[in-house]
Amino acid sequence: MLGLNDFNIDDIKALADVLNEKKLDRIEIKNGDAAIAIEAHTMPPMPAVPPIMPSIGVAAPAQVQAPAEQPVKTSAEISGNVIKAPIVGTYYSAPAPDKPPFIKVGQKVFKGDTVMIIESMKLMNEIQSEFTGVVEKILVENGQAVEFDQPLVIIK
Repeated sequence: MLGLNDFNIDDIKALADVLNEKKLDRIEIKNGDAAIAIEAHTMPPMPAVPPIMPSIGVAAPAQVQAPAEQPVKTSAEISGNVIKAPIVGTYYSAPAPDKPPFIKVGQKVFKGDTVMIIESMKLMNEIQSEFTGVVEKILVENGQAVEFDQPLVIIK
């Protein structure tokens, strides 16, 4: 019969391999008063989270319709000085609904002129022109959601 003193590190590694291969949690060998045990340290399974069910009488949230996809302009279609959105938000062409727009196509603008507002996180951010020139094209519509670095205005 083998004694515990007869096991070397290679034997223990072989037992550990058996533990892993057979997906066992523990191997224990006893000989008289002596014993050797090898245990796998596995993470307990994560508890399942029950689905949240609305209470009776509570309306389910309305489905939000995704905004219509805007055609992506290629760099070949956009030439000139381009004012891009510095933040994600909602584009506004005027300081208020009853006020005239900051800029119109054909209008001359100077560097530093306010050309739009982008609302982001309930803050109204005035965006200034980085260029002096004539507004050639406004690529977005009032109230439209804009993405970071999206081309908004072309100035020639």
